[in-house]
Amino acid sequence: MEQFLIANMAPIMFGTLVMFLLSGFPVAFALAANGLFFGLMGIELGLLKPELMQALPNRIFGIMANDTLLAIPFFTFMGLILERSGMAEDLLDTIGQLFGPVRGGVAYAVIFVGALLAATTGVVAASVISMGLISLPVMLRYGYDKKLASGVIAASGTLAQIIPPSLVLIVMADQLGRSVGDMYKAAFVPGLLLTAMYAGYVLAVSIFKPHAVPALPAEARNLREPNGKSGIVSLIALIGVAVAASFAFAAYFGSTHPKAASDEVGIYSGAVGIIGAFVLALLNRRLKLGLLSRMAEKVVFVLIPPLALIFLVLGTIFVGIATPTEGGGMGAFGALVLAMMNRRLSWSLMKQAMDSTTRLSCFVVFILIGSSVFGLVFRAVNGDLWVEHLLTSLPGGTTGFLIVVNLLFFGLAFFLDFFELAFILVPLVGPVADKLGIDLIWFGVLLGVNMQTSFMHPPFGFALFYLRSVAPKEVTTKDIYWGAVPFVLIQVIMVSLIIIFPDVVSIAEKTDMKEQIELKIDAPAPDQGGETPQLNFSNEGDNKDGGAPQLNFSSDADKK
Repeated sequence: MEQFLIANMAPIMFGTLVMFLLSGFPVAFALAANGLFFGLMGIELGLLKPELMQALPNRIFGIMANDTLLAIPFFTFMGLILERSGMAEDLLDTIGQLFGPVRGGVAYAVIFVGALLAATTGVVAASVISMGLISLPVMLRYGYDKKLASGVIAASGTLAQIIPPSLVLIVMADQLGRSVGDMYKAAFVPGLLLTAMYAGYVLAVSIFKPHAVPALPAEARNLREPNGKSGIVSLIALIGVAVAASFAFAAYFGSTHPKAASDEVGIYSGAVGIIGAFVLALLNRRLKLGLLSRMAEKVVFVLIPPLALIFLVLGTIFVGIATPTEGGGMGAFGALVLAMMNRRLSWSLMKQAMDSTTRLSCFVVFILIGSSVFGLVFRAVNGDLWVEHLLTSLPGGTTGFLIVVNLLFFGLAFFLDFFELAFILVPLVGPVADKLGIDLIWFGVLLGVNMQTSFMHPPFGFALFYLRSVAPKEVTTKDIYWGAVPFVLIQVIMVSLIIIFPDVVSIAEKTDMKEQIELKIDAPAPDQGGETPQLNFSNEGDNKDGGAPQLNFSSDADKK
């Protein structure tokens, strides 16, 4: 029996962990208890040495000293403040009016605002609850299909998991040992592509089932000119001026800074165009020039603050001005400023946001400590080699590995959330992917898109629970579940597209995360005899007396 346990300690340990998790035991304590139990068992069986456990304090202090993880409370606090600052309400109302005349206009507005909230808050709960409270009653009032309405809101809220500044990508970069900034850059295009696929689904529904996504009636569109016109022409003209200013600045900046990266030029030129549009709208309002319509002014004053916050956070990270942690700190400060501008900032709001941020941060740290205890013992019993052998022996090579890993994450996402998946499975499959020659940034984005489905899976998807808590009574749980199914399939298609077309996730210049250590030893100057002292290393094999390794300076002058 002892020999069987020693030979199969790794699979038994992993199977016991799965049983713990499926039993509903808290994940952090399940990980830690499993690691400690099998660690003590290994010591008792003579498989492990007692000194192994002395590494635990250093591992825990390493977690506490990890600067990257500081970005999690910063971005969480930013999202919670923005949720209560009135920004979501203004965005949904304005963009809903903008797209209102089009079939499915409110659904398009929800998807657009969901992507914008994802780029500013990075918190799924904040996005889903805000849009569920504001948009779902409007969509139901004007005859939208209940399944489609609930599915669009839940799916748009989960965009916060893949569009930077996503908490998933922060954890993924930390676990895979890659730069958070590189992970953000690589995930940007897949996030926008997924947003476009959601909008494409709504477009398809509007073509084949037009009664399911009606346009807003004329009486519901209140952002009109006195003569009854919508004011869209004025908005299009303003956008044209902003785009022209951006291209002009890009040409100037590119000529004066020929070595500047393309994303840096794009960010700076985009900022110039946005600032120009805001200044023009501000002058139009202050001086009463009458150049812009009510619609154009409203769109500018509602869209510019979140876009400015996006530049403050993501723009500074992408151009290298700030680290993700520093960007999160600036984002939290910017969220406070926006809440103050909307006159929503209060001590009660601050207390709620800080309380929720502390809870989530403690949740993450406890899971990370538990996974560290589990990982230490699991590697000591050669669990990493067992997982590597298991995955590298799959048929199909790299493709077979990717298919099996994605199916594993997709299946476990029914029962575990993304933090648990990231802290338990990613450290096991990441080294195997690296040995197979898979780019870990690409791999992290792929798993991030896959884990996004953990919020949408019926019956345990958290986004569905968030929406259920704020949905009207006429929207049943069945409607919410069936409404989520098409968007889960879209996410699966997105995972397949990333595997088939890997260039969808690409980054030009990656940050080298390997530590470069250069050792310089200044030897004493040559003595009067003209001989340079020699630096000699001797180890135990060279020392006949069996003494400790020695570092000696010697010269011919010393020998004399």
